[in-house]
Amino acid sequence: MKLFLHRIIAWIVTFFMLVSGCLSGTNHWDLPSDYRARISGIELYENTLETAQPQTKIYDLLTAHFKSALPEGKTAKKAIVIGYDGCRADLLSLTGKAEKSAIRTLLENGGHAVLSYCGGVNYPYLNTQATSTAPGWCSMLTGAWADVHGITDNGQEKSNDHLTLLTTLVQDGTVGASAFYVSWPGHFSGENTTYYREKQYIEQNKIAADFVCAADDAGTKQNVLANLEQADCADFIFSIFEYCDHDGHATGFDLQNENYVRAFRESEQTGREILETIAARETFATEDWLVLITTDHGGFNRGHGHCTIQERYTFIVSNKEIA
Repeated sequence: MKLFLHRIIAWIVTFFMLVSGCLSGTNHWDLPSDYRARISGIELYENTLETAQPQTKIYDLLTAHFKSALPEGKTAKKAIVIGYDGCRADLLSLTGKAEKSAIRTLLENGGHAVLSYCGGVNYPYLNTQATSTAPGWCSMLTGAWADVHGITDNGQEKSNDHLTLLTTLVQDGTVGASAFYVSWPGHFSGENTTYYREKQYIEQNKIAADFVCAADDAGTKQNVLANLEQADCADFIFSIFEYCDHDGHATGFDLQNENYVRAFRESEQTGREILETIAARETFATEDWLVLITTDHGGFNRGHGHCTIQERYTFIVSNKEIA
C-alpha cells in the first residue's frame, strides 16, 4: 500500500510538472516512459533502475580503495572524483565512440558503469532528502543520508559530527593531503553553506585539506590540473563541475535541448583532460589510481529537488570494478 501511494504521488507531481514544462517550452514532453526506454537502451550500465545503487556507494568505493593493499609494483594510493553536477543518467546515451569522452575512456580501458540514485531512497518511494546539490554530494562524502548528516537541502550548515572523507582520511593518516575543488559558493564559501564549519575546523586544526572555490568551471579545471601536475599531488581530489547544472537551470534539463547536451560534452572534455593529465604523471606507473565520475542529481524542466524519475537517478563510472 505504501509503495502504491508513493507511485500515485510521484505520478501526479510528474504530470503537473510535465504539463507546466511543456506550456513554458522548457521540455519536449519529457515522459517517464521515454526516460525508462532511453536508460534501458544504454548498454554501458551494468544494472537496471530497479537495482540502482545508492549514491553513498561513492564513499564505500573510496574507503575500500584506500584500505586495500597496494598492487604489486605500486607504491602510492591515489583517488579522484570528477563530478558532473546536474547530469541526468540518460545523458550517457550520447557517449559515442567518436566523442572525446572521459566516461568512454574509462570503460574502454576496463572500467564499469552503474546506475545509482539520490534522494535517500530508490524511486518510486518519495525522496527523504531533496534531489539537490548539497545533500547529494554530502551523502557521497559522508557515506550517509540526510537523517544522519543533516543536510536535507541547499543552504544548510553541516555539523562537524559527521566530517567528510576529505578530512577524516587526512586526520587518520590514510592520505597525506586532500583537495576539494568547486565553483558553486554554496559548498563552503560563507555562512549557511554545507561545509562552512568543516572548512573552519580544517583551518583551525591545520589539516592538509584544501577547500578551494573558483569563479567558474574553467577555474575549477585549472585548479585540478595544477594539482595533478605537481609531483606530490593530493592523494585524494574531489572536484565538481557545474556545466550541466548551469545550462539545465538556464534552458532546461532536456536531452533535446542543445545547450544542455553541449554542457554534457564540455563536462566530458574536461574529464578527458583530467584523465590525460593523470596518465602523463611521471610517477603514474607506480600509482594505484581510483577514478570515479558521477553526478549529484538529475533534472526536470529547469530545476530539480523533487521526486520525478528524471531527477532521482544518477550514475557511477569507475576505472575499477564496482562491487
